[in-house]
Amino acid sequence: MQSNDRKTLLAAVAVSSLLAASVGALAGKTLFAGPARSEPAARTKAGHADEKPHIGMTAERIAADGIQVLTPAPGGLNAAISAQALVAATPDGVATLAARADGAVTRINKRLGDPVVAGEVIATIESRDAAAISAERSAAAAKAAAARQALARERKLFEARITARQDLEAAEAEAVIAEAELRRATSASAAAGVSRDGRGLAVTSPISGRVTAASATLGAYVTAGSELFRVAAPGRVEIQVALPAGDARRVKPGDPAEIETAEGAVPASVRGVTPGLDARSRSATAVLALKGPAPALAPGQALRVRITPRRGAVAASGGLAAPDEAVQAVNGADVVFVRTPKGFEPRPVRVGRRGAGQVEIVSGLRVGERIAGKGAFLLKAELGKGEARHDD
Repeated sequence: MQSNDRKTLLAAVAVSSLLAASVGALAGKTLFAGPARSEPAARTKAGHADEKPHIGMTAERIAADGIQVLTPAPGGLNAAISAQALVAATPDGVATLAARADGAVTRINKRLGDPVVAGEVIATIESRDAAAISAERSAAAAKAAAARQALARERKLFEARITARQDLEAAEAEAVIAEAELRRATSASAAAGVSRDGRGLAVTSPISGRVTAASATLGAYVTAGSELFRVAAPGRVEIQVALPAGDARRVKPGDPAEIETAEGAVPASVRGVTPGLDARSRSATAVLALKGPAPALAPGQALRVRITPRRGAVAASGGLAAPDEAVQAVNGADVVFVRTPKGFEPRPVRVGRRGAGQVEIVSGLRVGERIAGKGAFLLKAELGKGEARHDD
């Protein structure tokens, strides 16, 4: 009887040990294997949550795609004035070279597009007027030399008490008149550009630049005042803005402005505003002066500018004014593309009023941040391509 009880007890102990070992192994597997499997999933989820959309793009690519980068003007739509503008040469930035006398073009040294240095001879005209001017200069020089010699003789005779003072004074007067005539003839010869041989007139450029127009033909007979060449100096340009009467009253000299170009926004300032309106366009003209280096702006080029008047700009919302095309709709939200060191970052914004091609950004963008203006739709397309690849 005792033997049977002992066997039963030993069997119970064995079963209990086996169950304990199984439970321990299962617990160890759960403790060590469970976290190892869940860690990568948690890391991946956290990575997607923290990642911000970004469009990588170099400065060269931005310029090649024609994407304009600009800084929205503070003050909302009541502050910024957006208008069309035209690039024009400054008064000292373009020169018209005309024939100074009748004659035939005997030499042409420069062609269209060639560089020119101030004072360089562009062409030569053979003219009878040149011969007449040269003859006058020679005659005046001879008279001046004779008057100087006569004055020297009279001075010696007067010092020797041979002639009277009035003879010396008359010689001095003749010398003064002869010298004045020589100066006049010399100035006339220089103004006409008479060559040393006295047969031709030199056509010279008063400024350095490039030949932008060349109507002279070798051997052609030209009359005095005929335009032969036109030279423009690169960089000597100004921006002329057409402003309606209401906006013109708000703009004052010194107001900051921005010029929108393919290379980005160029800072400028208002140099002056015409007091009256043009009879045909019924608009005033504001002249902008560039601040700092400017891109290759050519006279006649059309641009768009934004002027921010410092006086009279009232904005209840205190928002920022940007071109209408800078705000794009992405997944039902208004988005602007903020410039970053490596490209652009899409940024949701809240917009206010719209008008005259401008939109008011009420929130979501800080003052001074640069965004994409013209060409922002290309960034929207790039953003869509990136999301499609991510979903795949």
